[in-house]
Amino acid sequence: MTENPSPCEHSLKIEEKPKRIALLAFNDAEILDITGPLDVFAMTDRLMRLSGRTTKPIYTVEILSDQPGPITTMGGFRILADRAYTSVGDDIDTLFVSGGIDAVKVMLHHKAMLNWLSFMEARVRRLGSICTGAFLFAKCGLLDGRRATTHWAYCEQLVKEYPQIKVEPDQIYVRDGSIYTSAGITAGIDLALAMVEEDLGREVAMLVARQFVMFLKRPGGQSQFSLYLTTEASNHESISQLQAWIIENPTEDLHVDKLAERMAMSSRNFARIFTKETGKTPARFVEAARIDTARRFLEDTLLSVETIADKSGFGDSETMRRAFIRQLSVNPQSYRTRFSRFDRQQPSQVDTNAPITSIP
Repeated sequence: MTENPSPCEHSLKIEEKPKRIALLAFNDAEILDITGPLDVFAMTDRLMRLSGRTTKPIYTVEILSDQPGPITTMGGFRILADRAYTSVGDDIDTLFVSGGIDAVKVMLHHKAMLNWLSFMEARVRRLGSICTGAFLFAKCGLLDGRRATTHWAYCEQLVKEYPQIKVEPDQIYVRDGSIYTSAGITAGIDLALAMVEEDLGREVAMLVARQFVMFLKRPGGQSQFSLYLTTEASNHESISQLQAWIIENPTEDLHVDKLAERMAMSSRNFARIFTKETGKTPARFVEAARIDTARRFLEDTLLSVETIADKSGFGDSETMRRAFIRQLSVNPQSYRTRFSRFDRQQPSQVDTNAPITSIP
């Protein structure tokens, strides 16, 4: 054992009571929002016992709802809630809220449940939302002044309805203090793995990630799903075709007069129609397209920032840097540090095939 205890040793004592992980679910919730995160904690508990490091539970998991019994999820599958949320005391360590498009719309008007969430915020160590469950936190005011995220398709709505929240649409999950929010559906698994790493250390979290056949830190953000531009597609066929051409040809001369010429319109009329159809000026859309291209290179290659600026149509790295800061509030190098699929650190000293040794 090293002289300095590992984070795992600091945060976990085998003689402690197991950490209770509860998830609030409701009819029409997305089933993976419920089962994904809970299975991470259940699997961690199982693997810790199989490793011989403990014979006592580390985590227990349960599903809460309005009342015990069956819940019909969005896909039509039925699962059982262990108990009513109103029966919960102060013994929960981590409380999650599931998402689901129609389910959340209904629960936003469930005053008793919203009051309970507000009440529980100060009584749990961690509060986490999966997917659109972030809207329930927002409705309670729990995200006011905080950083947060949700499913990419609903980030813009979250911004519009709750401008006091600092929405980060490209993040897989966001932690701000004791409140965690995550992106769509499977991102709940990423969030749960991050919490296991907080509790037990990287080695244990890696072991669990390997069991799930997934990355401990997923490469890239939500941007990898090309949502940044697809949500802007126009219903006007010729404009939509032009958008696709711009995305495919970011290094072309994309000044408004050249684009207007391509569309056989005057520059003024083209700019007016394009802005009306897409909600963005041609210049802003071109910049967004070039940023989208640059992000792919930053995430998936080891090309220099200068080369990426050229291949993305920016021409030089300073122009690209200003565009990134303007639209993403982060410079290209910092973006690459966060989301590159390449590990820029030294090879890990941890053998993830070896038995767990960092748990006392």
